[in-house]
Amino acid sequence: MDDCVFCRIIAGDLPGHVVLESDDLVAFLDTRPVFKGHVLLVPREHVETLPELPAGLRDGFLEAAQRLAVAVTAGLGAQGSFVAINNTVSQSVPHLHLHVVPRTKGDGLRGFFWPRTTYADGEAATYAQRLRDALTQPDG
Repeated sequence: MDDCVFCRIIAGDLPGHVVLESDDLVAFLDTRPVFKGHVLLVPREHVETLPELPAGLRDGFLEAAQRLAVAVTAGLGAQGSFVAINNTVSQSVPHLHLHVVPRTKGDGLRGFFWPRTTYADGEAATYAQRLRDALTQPDG
């Protein structure tokens, strides 16, 4: 879809710090991360909500989410992760996206209020590379 930000990132029409790609899925850094290293996993096919995800993509989508959850701990030194999907309500871009947010005890994230941060110049590329490196490890 021409007006979908995520479809434009997938197509290469908009920049994105891609950390994982397959024939069906793409994962890239959120431009307004809760914490640095916050990743969005999206299907290449324009699907708006999880209930609309084709059955043939479900296993690969979940497998990629698992790999990303491992990568934020292995590659960024996080103690764990927060994984979430919004469907319609609070969905800032109407394209299915799964959030993988690196977490550390005492990081200040409480409830469902998501404060946002920004990357310094060049910092997003460094975080993306660290995640790509972690994804190439045997556990990732």
